[in-house]
Amino acid sequence: MIILGIDPGTADTGYGLIEVIGNSKKLLDYGCINTAAGFPLPLRLEKIHYAVQALIEKWRPDEAAVEQLFFSQNIKTALTVAQARGVVLLACEQKKLLLGEYTPLQVKQAVVGYGHADKKQIQYMVARFLQLESAPKPDDAADALAIAICHAHFCQNRSLRGESR
Repeated sequence: MIILGIDPGTADTGYGLIEVIGNSKKLLDYGCINTAAGFPLPLRLEKIHYAVQALIEKWRPDEAAVEQLFFSQNIKTALTVAQARGVVLLACEQKKLLLGEYTPLQVKQAVVGYGHADKKQIQYMVARFLQLESAPKPDDAADALAIAICHAHFCQNRSLRGESR
């Protein structure tokens, strides 16, 4: 199974693709969709939408996972991230991908085993799960891979419980 993990943001939307075979996870691709701060928000959102669609067309993932919006002290930032998340969800729905949505706490628990893990702990475990010599960079891409790994764990648990999609 191929899983696309996405960490939405207006400046940087991280993405990571992994292939899950049994209990092993293999890195396929990762990176960031970057948009320029000076561009109008609708153009930035359009770029994110088309880039996510292009990733789906290129890799043909079986499922996708997106981080849920967490409470932010900065309402303006939270609103723009929510809009970026919206276009990511739209792109996944348009391509009929089964979608998992996870809170940062759920991602940390699935990847590190501790819901209050810091970034370095998450990056270390992402590298371990994917048998990498070092943590993927930039941070947004590492976060997207953590989201994909979280979804893989959820899928394995779903399978063990005998549940279908």
